[in-house]
Amino acid sequence: MAKADKSGAIAELKNEFESSSAAVLTEYRGLTVAQLKELRVSLGGNAKFAVAKNTLTKIAANNAGIDSLDDLFQGPTAVAFVKGDVVEAAKGLRDFAKANPLLVIKGGVVDGKSMSPTEITKLADLESREVLLAKLAGALKAKQSQAAATFAALPTQMARLAEALRAKREEAGE
Repeated sequence: MAKADKSGAIAELKNEFESSSAAVLTEYRGLTVAQLKELRVSLGGNAKFAVAKNTLTKIAANNAGIDSLDDLFQGPTAVAFVKGDVVEAAKGLRDFAKANPLLVIKGGVVDGKSMSPTEITKLADLESREVLLAKLAGALKAKQSQAAATFAALPTQMARLAEALRAKREEAGE
């Protein structure tokens, strides 16, 4: 590979690292081209699966300020650059790895934080962003309803207390 080609590849990879919310490193040894194509399709539109030379990828990651991945660049390495929902991409990788044991998740980085393969699998077990936001909205709405009920109960209880006091005084002849 010519020096100009290498510097162009490094610049492109650096741009991918900087513009992605996550990057997951995998080992793809033994997978066919058709299986890699199937993996790219299963990741959807929010992730780009790229095979690149370890040295160039390592240099690009370091240039992008990510040095926690250095130990993972051994053997054939491919990177899934995630630009959308990280959970959805992690689920796609996990599910594909279950169906095709030759794909091994080595680790990655999510929002600048280094993650082990176990952490990425745990991330894949989370529900989607939309479901989590819906649950949060439901919980907030329930808390507001509870607060409204509490505030509405105070005047009602005060009125009942005043009525009981009036009835007691009336019985006493006051």
